[in-house]
Amino acid sequence: MAIYKFKITFEDFDDVVREIDIKSNQTFEDLHKAIHKSTGYNAEKSSSFYVSTDNWLKGDEIAYLPSERKKDRVVLMEKSKLSGFIEDPHQKFYYTYNFDRPYDFHVELIKITLDADPSIEYPFLAKSTGEAPKIMEQNSPTAVDPRGATATASEFDFLNEMNFVPEDTDELEAMGEMGINEEEKDESDEGEGDDEFGDEFSDNDNYDDDSHKDDY
Repeated sequence: MAIYKFKITFEDFDDVVREIDIKSNQTFEDLHKAIHKSTGYNAEKSSSFYVSTDNWLKGDEIAYLPSERKKDRVVLMEKSKLSGFIEDPHQKFYYTYNFDRPYDFHVELIKITLDADPSIEYPFLAKSTGEAPKIMEQNSPTAVDPRGATATASEFDFLNEMNFVPEDTDELEAMGEMGINEEEKDESDEGEGDDEFGDEFSDNDNYDDDSHKDDY
């Protein structure tokens, strides 16, 4: 029986790497749970592997705890053996963990060994480098944003609900400059403009009358 060695990396955290040895007749559910045994994450979250191209473009989906609308369109991890989806000695899978607050991974087959080691229980964590980023749970008092910013639970939930991204900061600042403050500025400028024009024409009170006299 063949043994597959998969290299698993976070898409946004290149320094966090796991290598897992697993039997070819084991399932994607076995691999899914082995990954999160190594990260410390709760494996009981809706997640999917996607058969991938070399450029990480998604193909067929292999799902765990899929939503109702997806159930008829995907195959299930627990029913899908790894060997049934290996078409290349460097086969790649794009993997998304926890669709509520997703993390994306690159999963690549890097080695195939023909014989299993009888002293090893598979799946087997062959290599672990870097600490997996912490995940915010609903009832946790604090959280660590995947991009490194610490926030309270209420703040983190609010930003997620608003689909906030760091780039929005500039836009919010620009809105502030052009919003209420700008209206107040316009009102002030309008008042100053009236005085300016009033002064300008105050010295020429008979301007219109002089023009009419010349015409006639």
